[in-house]
This record gives sequence, C-alpha cells and structure tokens, in this order.
Amino acid sequence: MFGEFCNIVSQWAVPVILLIIPVVGLLRRVKVYESFVEGAAEGFTTAIRIMPFLIAMMVAVGIFRGSGALDECIAVVQPVLSKVGIPAELIPLAVLRPLSGTGALGMTSEILSSEGPDSMAGRMASTLLGSTDTTLYILTVYFGAIGIRNPRYSLMVGLTGDLTGFIATVCVCKLIFGG
Repeated sequence: MFGEFCNIVSQWAVPVILLIIPVVGLLRRVKVYESFVEGAAEGFTTAIRIMPFLIAMMVAVGIFRGSGALDECIAVVQPVLSKVGIPAELIPLAVLRPLSGTGALGMTSEILSSEGPDSMAGRMASTLLGSTDTTLYILTVYFGAIGIRNPRYSLMVGLTGDLTGFIATVCVCKLIFGG
C-alpha cells in the first residue's frame, strides 16, 4: 500500500510542480515568462563567471588521475580497508567521489558491470554514490560563483561528511545485506 502511494507520488511530483509554479505566479500577478527569461539570463552569466573555476577543477582531477597519484592513494589504504571487509573495488570510488561526479559515476558503472548490481561491492558502490557528494567540485563552483576566496572550514567539513557517508555506507550495507 505504502509502496504504491510512493510510486504514484513520484510519478506525479514533477508534473504537478511544473503546473503549480506558473499558476501561483499568475495568481500573484507575476510576469511568469519574463521572470523565467530573466533568471535564465542570470544563470548564463553565472555559468560564464564560474567557467575558469570549473576548468581548473577538471584539469586538477585529470592530473590527479593521470599522474598515478590516485592509484598510489588507493595502494596505501587498500590493505587496511580490505581487512575490515571493505571491497577493494570501493576504495577508488571513495577517493574519486569528492573530486569528480562524472568519474565516480563511471567507476560505479564499472563496478556494477564487473561485480553485478546485487553483489556487496555493487550495493556499496551505489549507496556510496548516493550518500556522498563531489565536495571539491561544489566548493569550486559555489564559492567561485560568489567570489569567496577563503573557504575556512568548508573543505574540512565537506570531506568529513564524505568520510561519514563512506563509513555509513559500509555499516548500513553490511547490516542490511549481511557480510
């Protein structure tokens, strides 16, 4: 019963929101189309302003992967993590996820193809992808967009959140799926 309700809500959520927004705008006498175009223009301006930060981040991630530093990081932590039951396939994903969403998605696809979606590694990879974020990308884009030069504790907090998501992924998957 609850599953059916969730399915219906998820199917109708976006169409209903897309209908409600213009209706509320019209009721409030807002020029909906003009407001949309104005917002799109601001979005385009923001995209151009953050482009150098995005390019710098992509180059840094490429250098990190291409230089072999990612492989070295993995080699250092792999023996310890494998002793506590963390699949070796998950380690590169955990290291790459804060750096690159696209790279992490590609790595998750590789894990799902090689290990299978119902394997422990596949389940953990999927859960990790959903419970962590691209911290460095977010800091680059958002702080670059509004001109923040000193992020203070943001990096530490973001990476701590990613580590917490990794630990929670392992614990919850082991608890739910066994192993």
